[in-house]
Amino acid sequence: MNSGQPTSDRIMRLITGYWATGVLGTAANHSVFTHLENGATSAGQLADLAGISHRGAQTLLDGLVAIGLVELDAGRYRNTAEASAFLVDGLPASLTGFAKVKMGHMASLADLPDVVRAGGPLTDAVVEVADNPHWENLVQALAAQSAPVAEIAADTLRLAEAGEISILDIGGGSGIYSAVWLALNPAARSTQLDWAPINTIARRLLAERGVADRVSYLDGDFHTTDFGTSAHDIVTYSNIAHQEGPEGNMEIFARVRSALRPGGTLVISDYVVDDDRSGPAFALTFAGEMLLKSRHGGTWRQEDYRTWLAKAGFDEVSFQRTPSPTTLVFAR
Repeated sequence: MNSGQPTSDRIMRLITGYWATGVLGTAANHSVFTHLENGATSAGQLADLAGISHRGAQTLLDGLVAIGLVELDAGRYRNTAEASAFLVDGLPASLTGFAKVKMGHMASLADLPDVVRAGGPLTDAVVEVADNPHWENLVQALAAQSAPVAEIAADTLRLAEAGEISILDIGGGSGIYSAVWLALNPAARSTQLDWAPINTIARRLLAERGVADRVSYLDGDFHTTDFGTSAHDIVTYSNIAHQEGPEGNMEIFARVRSALRPGGTLVISDYVVDDDRSGPAFALTFAGEMLLKSRHGGTWRQEDYRTWLAKAGFDEVSFQRTPSPTTLVFAR
């Protein structure tokens, strides 16, 4: 075979890509990475510690080696640096919960051909249902992904030294931005606006983090709930823009502009697509999730944000990449 000719290997790996989701989700479910981090080096040891079959343990280890999350050295297994950083249970940045959640979403992809044909969900849009049971696990899983991003935003804004500021967290979910920012700035206060069932989750999680006394809540739909006028120094809009269409985002940004005090900042956190739509890969593919689960959502270009924010009255817009798939947008 000529080396310059294409082969089918990569295509076969893409066709069977759900194996990676399944192996990773199952490994997270059985705390495989945690056991490896704590010293397990063989399928037998892993089977005993995780309470799974030897055959199952070996199959998981083979799969994890194949997808590059476990290394094999002289017959001994160990986590890769990525797995140690992001897949060990109990770490603030652990994504094991997210891996479990996404494994449960795999079946929904079977509808994608019909959803592509129709241009949207075949039933109710998941992201528009307040009492959807999936929020309980999803908002907590997203917290681990969002915590490092919130820390980067805080550093950029120098929040630790900002003094008595008011923060409005629109669609705050688990409350992770309030948790991170209030821990850094003991003089700051935060208001979270979200549906009542989600605020219930946030109340519990923020109490566990010891900042509950500085957080207030607005139960409601952010499309219709009043943000106030010149009431806040910082407004955050995290993992929400991809659920909204252009008109929805522009309407929210205009209301945020009125809610900010002079010199205030809107912080948007989302998966942002390059203007020529050549990347990043995660942002490009995540649009499919929004096609499945929202009526108008998608992943938006930097130019889209610039246009929408300018129309809303923001004079200065900047973008900051993070070591995750998330981009931060700062608008003043």
